[in-house]
Amino acid sequence: MLPLPSIYRGIWRAAVHSLRTRGTPPSRLLSTCDGDPAGLADADTIFALSSGHGRCGVAVVRVSGPASATALRCMAGLTHSLPPPRTALLRSITDPRSKEVLDRGLVLWFPGPHSFSGEDSVEFHIHGGPAVITAVLQALGSVPGMRPAEAGEFTRRAFQSDKLGLTEVEGLGDLIHAETEAQRRQALRQMSGELGRLYQDWSHRLKRSLAHVEAFIDFSEDELIEDGVLNQVDGSVCDLQAEMERHLKDERRGERLRSGVQVVIAGATNAGKSSLLNALCQRPAAIVSPIAGTTRDVVETALDIGGFPVLLSDTAGLRDSPDLVEREGVRRARERVEQADLTLVVVDCAGLPSEHQQVAGFLQEHLRSVLASEEQPGTDRCLLVLNKTDLLPEKQRQKLDMELRGVSGLPPVCLISCQTNEGLKGFLTVLYTKVKTLCGDPLSGAPTLTQARHRTHLQQCVAALYQYQRYRDNDLALAAEGVRLALTSLGRITGRVGAEEILDIIFKDFCIGK
Repeated sequence: MLPLPSIYRGIWRAAVHSLRTRGTPPSRLLSTCDGDPAGLADADTIFALSSGHGRCGVAVVRVSGPASATALRCMAGLTHSLPPPRTALLRSITDPRSKEVLDRGLVLWFPGPHSFSGEDSVEFHIHGGPAVITAVLQALGSVPGMRPAEAGEFTRRAFQSDKLGLTEVEGLGDLIHAETEAQRRQALRQMSGELGRLYQDWSHRLKRSLAHVEAFIDFSEDELIEDGVLNQVDGSVCDLQAEMERHLKDERRGERLRSGVQVVIAGATNAGKSSLLNALCQRPAAIVSPIAGTTRDVVETALDIGGFPVLLSDTAGLRDSPDLVEREGVRRARERVEQADLTLVVVDCAGLPSEHQQVAGFLQEHLRSVLASEEQPGTDRCLLVLNKTDLLPEKQRQKLDMELRGVSGLPPVCLISCQTNEGLKGFLTVLYTKVKTLCGDPLSGAPTLTQARHRTHLQQCVAALYQYQRYRDNDLALAAEGVRLALTSLGRITGRVGAEEILDIIFKDFCIGK
């Protein structure tokens, strides 16, 4: 039997004592597979399928914890030395109980702390058939000291081992769930630690300011503190407050990119809203009929517009109706318009005034009706979509297009036909520009806020710094408490101060095996 590593001796002694008190012979600890020590039976070693579920060419099963080496020896038939670190070795994967060959694949050994989790880790690269995966997982479960991992547990261990900061963990989670190119770029940037380094710098400056204030409180009467210390703190707090407020004034671009831009199609009945939804998602997602009021509820679909995520919603036609169900649909439609990042106001060209000089005024009034605004509606959060242009003569269509270009008080106007797809390409270009403006470029400028909890804690941090300024001249102890509260709020973002209550919320969104 190989000598037990020193880090396991305490576990070994505890296991022996535990089994003795239960009347279990200590000899049961002496063998798990081919003479390997079973002294890790009570150690917390986890395993899980880390690749996607379902049939695939290769599946990756990950193991992390102090019993990883035992699992590798048991499963890969290694009686003596372990393979070189981070080197793939082709081996037969066997069941440690029956010695049956389960598969033939690659094994990799990652000794801690040079692994993803910071612990001893093993990866089994096996064939991705369901039967093979099930057999390997069951075999791992038979090794003493091993248990299936919980959701996000590998990443949680990486955080607890200081391999990843909390903002990097959230970036990794976003990267796993990224569905568009822009989401991938933003998540990768956050996972690289750029946002975490910004917050750590603020945290370091706050700690320095707090130390100076507390030193002034404790030692100023003994004349051990040089003049101007509080003035330095004042300047640092003022600078930090300004930087945080600028950081908060990002118009939620990062959060919007992470969760998707809320785009709502709204307008009167039979304007072609459902037809536009179907044209954009290129499938019959909504029922289309010539009967007014066909759409009663909100129909949602997710789109990728030039790499940016969009959640597109078709809504009920806005009109007064005696029908209770339709009235509820109209209420929901107006609610969605209020929540929308961008509203596509669809208008039937056939309903426009025959006098062209009246069209702009008609559209402005229609916008106020759809957006429920008594004042001039803003043009930055909506697009006017004039549909059914195929029903207009060519000359009338061209004249309408020319007259509506650059009209003050109107958002961008797009003339399209969902029947013939005419104008859809130009409309998509305008839509892409709007969505990109709402999300911003994830690779340019300072890193942006991506989580609602970041915003909440930063707002609390700024409010605490205001407390410092409010009490600075009257009660320095209360002023110091403001800096301390700011530091605590910032620490809840980075995970270094009082973060335990938020860890479960963050890690539960991870898949098993990550």
